[in-house]
Amino acid sequence: MTILDTIIEHKRQEVAQRKKNISVSQLERSPFFTRQPLSLKQFLLDPEKTGIIAEFKRKSPSKGWINADADPAIVTAAYAAHGASGLSVLTDEKFFGGTAEDLQKARINKVPILRKDFMIDSYQLVEAKSMGADVILLIAANLRPEEVKELATEAKKLGLEVLLEIHNHEELDHICDAVDLVGVNNRNLKTFEVNIQTSVDLSKQIPGDKLKISESGISDVQTINELKNHGYRGFLIGENFMKTVNPSIAFAAFAEQLKS
Repeated sequence: MTILDTIIEHKRQEVAQRKKNISVSQLERSPFFTRQPLSLKQFLLDPEKTGIIAEFKRKSPSKGWINADADPAIVTAAYAAHGASGLSVLTDEKFFGGTAEDLQKARINKVPILRKDFMIDSYQLVEAKSMGADVILLIAANLRPEEVKELATEAKKLGLEVLLEIHNHEELDHICDAVDLVGVNNRNLKTFEVNIQTSVDLSKQIPGDKLKISESGISDVQTINELKNHGYRGFLIGENFMKTVNPSIAFAAFAEQLKS
């Protein structure tokens, strides 16, 4: 059983329990539920922004704790202030140390927020909106194409944008009309090995009407400039900043390098 298989097995149990504890109607009464979501696509296309989707990530299954004590409000505010086009907040607790509260604290920022989690059920889409998310993530590696289409369509009805994450050529058939953005994860979720070449290889295979995002393993400006040459407009970066003593300062310095 791979790490991804283990995560999904636990996620099914977790979601089933949450459904028993909190009803959809309760989620819909959240103060965040009625807000108008922001468009990550629009922010990524804004030339005044960095193109970076800056991630708040406490730990990972492969590396353990990265930054257990970071404050999501402080870190994400710095990300936003220094030109982040979007924020990504982990809400998986068992494997990534995230919580819904982390995302809610990040909602003080007027930039789009991606709920980074393993989405397997339409209930989680309602949860995402109730937390204040603007975008949800669908991972092709743990969903069938018809499941992606169904969940993406439901997300659109809620006013949320959809980022589909793929890892290889076989997962290209998961792309559908309801998907807004396609992210290529350079980290293999089964082995957790990272290779930027994955984004390069898949770049020409992604339909032109889908905004392209490269995810994982990006740690320098040179890599971003190379990926821009392959049509990428978004760059999801988290560990590079979160592993430092002060992620806020690390992001600010990186953003300055991008401008030069």
